[in-house]
Amino acid sequence: MTIGKSGPPVSHISQAYPDRVEVRGHDLTADLMGTLSFTEYFHLLLTGNKPTDDQRYFLDLLLVAIAEHGMMPTNVAARMTLAADPGSLQGAVAAGILGCGPVILGTAEDCARLLEEAHAAGGEAAKDAARAIHDSGGRLPGFGHPVHRPLDPRAERILELADQRGVSGPHVALARSFRDAAAEAWGRPLTMNVSMPIAAVMLDLGFPSSAVKAVPILARTAGLLAHLAEEQQQPIGFLMAGRAEEAIEYERQPE
Repeated sequence: MTIGKSGPPVSHISQAYPDRVEVRGHDLTADLMGTLSFTEYFHLLLTGNKPTDDQRYFLDLLLVAIAEHGMMPTNVAARMTLAADPGSLQGAVAAGILGCGPVILGTAEDCARLLEEAHAAGGEAAKDAARAIHDSGGRLPGFGHPVHRPLDPRAERILELADQRGVSGPHVALARSFRDAAAEAWGRPLTMNVSMPIAAVMLDLGFPSSAVKAVPILARTAGLLAHLAEEQQQPIGFLMAGRAEEAIEYERQPE
């Protein structure tokens, strides 16, 4: 018995044969290896098409922008996992990725949905959406940051380069509209964090909204591997675990 809805039993991504590997209709060794950069190959794998120059440029830019942000909980979890099991690099990476929720990884996927809905609605959609989220006590995706105030330098650089290269379209314009709408709804400026420009630029470049979250996940995987390479050479995972234990007091629960 099949549980859930299923599509046709077909994949369009890849097939291995005795003499070759075919990926998205291309011969891996003859057509792709030595020809595509990894960023271009990622685009091909993700979308089925080779990127345009602008898609490649900004995919590269966004991966660089979001790959690393210091000793985040995801990196700490990965380092402590590797300290506990030094032979499980893949397990340590998985531990870090499993912690990549919207608080740490960002809300690019939510931003993409918000921008698409606002674009479809037209008019004063940004203002109306920001006011509705504020009045319901919610958080506006893509806004607010515990460190970067009043501006997130990564977000500003993405927008700057999008303008310079002429790829800023309706979704980038909407992102800027949401900045103004947020300030009006909350009665003060809110930091536009890196998630909103990631979503806006990707949508303006023709990426589907379903692909937006793939960028921070791939980028943070690279950051995790860097932390784990350092952990192998300069272990601090158990130091982190010890400091955590020191920071938390045990208190017997009253009966």
